[in-house]
Amino acid sequence: MKEWFVSLNPIWQATLAACLNWFFTTLGASVVFAFKDLKRKSLDLMLGFASGVMLSASFWSLLLPSIEIAKEQGLPQWLPASLGLLFGWFFMRGFDFLIPHLHIGAPPGSEEGKVTTWHRTLLLVSAVTLHNFPEGIIVGVVFAASALEPSYTSLSSALMLALGIGIQDFPEGMAISIPLRKEGLSRFKSFWYGQLSGIVEPLGAMFTIVGVVAAKKLLPYVMGFSAGAMLSVILEDLVPEFHSEANAHLAMFGLFLGFILMMIMDLSF
Repeated sequence: MKEWFVSLNPIWQATLAACLNWFFTTLGASVVFAFKDLKRKSLDLMLGFASGVMLSASFWSLLLPSIEIAKEQGLPQWLPASLGLLFGWFFMRGFDFLIPHLHIGAPPGSEEGKVTTWHRTLLLVSAVTLHNFPEGIIVGVVFAASALEPSYTSLSSALMLALGIGIQDFPEGMAISIPLRKEGLSRFKSFWYGQLSGIVEPLGAMFTIVGVVAAKKLLPYVMGFSAGAMLSVILEDLVPEFHSEANAHLAMFGLFLGFILMMIMDLSF
């Protein structure tokens, strides 16, 4: 690992890692310059893969270390993870309720959140941005853990998690820019909005790690919170999306591939 990265403040480590995820989102969004359409089967496979990566990360990189750290702190092992999971779900449910958005592939009239005059394009971008925000939180949390509790989460593990999130951000970038192109936007505007959905990741990572480093005792709770927020996105948004068409088995294949890949990456480092 490069010495200059190891020597950085953990806040900058997390921010740079999340910027890498933004870069992957941008790469995915740039595919719109080569393709105008994306078959629904491909989209559902990608959604399944993204779900598997984040499901695996939620357990191996967040819930399991949260339980171990709670034990070391003398807390009931189940308490921080359980409370965190519930608050993570409430947090994302609040976003769902307050922020207008429309999921990819949803018909007109299926908008969620507060009633708004936002154009369909902005509603689609808003939905993917909601997906990406918890990913930034996760990156911030694991880098905080690598700084505060390196015996449970090493810097290499944090980097592998960030890389895993980045890998699934690539198809997410495609999954927003190409549908926007089908909506009638120009290739550049479709690309611009697609990459813009990833900007919340470095912001989420930076704010999260600053808070966690300042309050070390909160680490196991915030790890549970991050897992709850991510599971909320997976189970309320991604899974229903890829079950909305007749490609559920293909999407589940992608889910298992994503889960196994993230598990291997996490346990190998």
